[in-house]
Amino acid sequence: MTRSLFQTRYLSFDIETAKILPDDATEILAYRPLGISCAAACMSDSKKTVTWYGRTSNGEPAPQMSGAESGAMVDDLVAYVRDGYTLVTWNGTGFDFDVLAEESAKRAECIALAVNHVDMLFHAVCVLGHPVSLQKAAEGMEIPGKLADMSGAEAPAAWAAARYKEVLAYVQQDAVATAELAELCEERKKMAWITRRGQRRQMPLEQGWLTVRDAQELPLPDTSWMTDPPSRERFTGWME
Repeated sequence: MTRSLFQTRYLSFDIETAKILPDDATEILAYRPLGISCAAACMSDSKKTVTWYGRTSNGEPAPQMSGAESGAMVDDLVAYVRDGYTLVTWNGTGFDFDVLAEESAKRAECIALAVNHVDMLFHAVCVLGHPVSLQKAAEGMEIPGKLADMSGAEAPAAWAAARYKEVLAYVQQDAVATAELAELCEERKKMAWITRRGQRRQMPLEQGWLTVRDAQELPLPDTSWMTDPPSRERFTGWME
């Protein structure tokens, strides 16, 4: 694929939390502080990946990133944006930047990153009124999605068990899938996904992906058919 000189340079971003939660946990943020075990980013123009994780005094991976290490990661993201990258996540608004703000104590910086970045899940919720999973979107766009041998729920225990390479590979693939999805959807001017019933649906993206700030300005979709539609404030409430 030949890149346009004007195509967005995306930097995808994803974190893995450190706290091991009960098997029946559904509202993950209710168990905060969650800690951050590691994180990854992927540059859409070069496909290069970057990882972050805490280190002990002897240089080994730490159980979780310290506040200073999390703060340095925020500084890195700010620098990437300054260099012309557009941050892109899948639910970074409602999760990653919320957790990062708490762990780094750099709330103002995380809010600025969040409102000015592209959150594909949040954009979908603003248009459709309901969420879509990263894996189902990857399947709909016919690209590789998440690694099959691990999940986000399993990652904290795997990290605690010193399975560092596996967890890093998992978070890196999430970042790669996010970057590829953002770029491909923008190129094709649509996002396709597979529903729980196995049907293919799609959302037009004639104007490309919107930042969180711009997506919030979209008219509210009709959610009268839903029993518990997610509000936009469910994702952005932590910023206020």
